[in-house]
Amino acid sequence: MSCINYFTEDVDFTLQHEGTISRWLEDIALSHEYSIETINYIFCSDDYLLDINKTYLEHDYYTDIITFDNSTEPLRIESDIFISIDRVKDNAHEMSLPFEEELHRVLVHGLLHLIGFKDKGDDHKRLMRQKEDACLSLLKI
Repeated sequence: MSCINYFTEDVDFTLQHEGTISRWLEDIALSHEYSIETINYIFCSDDYLLDINKTYLEHDYYTDIITFDNSTEPLRIESDIFISIDRVKDNAHEMSLPFEEELHRVLVHGLLHLIGFKDKGDDHKRLMRQKEDACLSLLKI
């Protein structure tokens, strides 16, 4: 049985529709023949994620998500995924999208990385966006 957890670090945030979102993510993993052992989504601030980016990836810039793949077996997902609520809000505003839609996109983006999708280079970015859109169309809230 999969285990998807949601935590916060230094932000006041509560994910709405946790159960529905967890089932949606599980279904996406299963549709790609993956099982979710554990995913810990940690919602945090820009500064918190910047510190992780500097410390673990040696990158000195803000980002909306960092995904750590802790999997030890093929087709079994174990991960910690950090998401900056500040960055998601800013990106949603810049793209004139509802916050929840952008948040759901970022949630599935991390999962898609764990399944093997990349986003470096134009072709990979285009395919990732297509997969995100397809996944978002399956979420019924």
